[in-house]
Amino acid sequence: MNGGIELVVFDMAGTTVADGGQVPAAFTATLRRYGVDVDAGDLRAIRGASKREALRRLLPAGAGSDDRAAEAFEYFREELAARFAREGVRAIAGAEETFQWLRARGIRVALNTGFDRDTTRLLLAALDWTDGRVDAVVCGDDVARGRPAPDLILRAMEATGVRDANAVASAGDTVLDLQAGHHAGVRWNIGVLSGAHDRAALDAVPHTHLIASVAQVPDLWEPLR
Repeated sequence: MNGGIELVVFDMAGTTVADGGQVPAAFTATLRRYGVDVDAGDLRAIRGASKREALRRLLPAGAGSDDRAAEAFEYFREELAARFAREGVRAIAGAEETFQWLRARGIRVALNTGFDRDTTRLLLAALDWTDGRVDAVVCGDDVARGRPAPDLILRAMEATGVRDANAVASAGDTVLDLQAGHHAGVRWNIGVLSGAHDRAALDAVPHTHLIASVAQVPDLWEPLR
């Protein structure tokens, strides 16, 4: 029984991919290069957002700001890739088993992320998730608006042929993930406590479930059996 769910859309960093701190470190290094100092609160606030747009917001406005933001984004991608190569990338424990469990029951699986397509390819290759492990991958540069807009989820629905948001579950580790799920009108809007934001932060925004990690997603079907 699938509980009426036809598609589960998972965030990547912090939700299905272990957050080793590489993303905030790369942001900090990039912004410091442009004379901008950020604290932990600033970084938490933009977790889950489009990386390109986050940099644009944090860099000073003014003449040449668009060119500066584009240059900073390229530097960020290079910095992040170097950190991934040096420190490694690993899946959240149980993520791959959850993908398998869902797909064995005819439930489609999609990944969505604020990363651009090139960075996402790097991650997927490092994880060995390039072999059809999921049904669709949607990236920040695939949509007009990043989170908290619902565009990433809506594009994942389009890519997997699911038309009704009431047949969709979304899972993520940030406030923006849950806001995007709420705006998309998904049936299950699942917060996971394995990444950027803690229970208090996630509990303050609309959601249907809060769980420790994606390893517990199959347990949500238990009451339906």
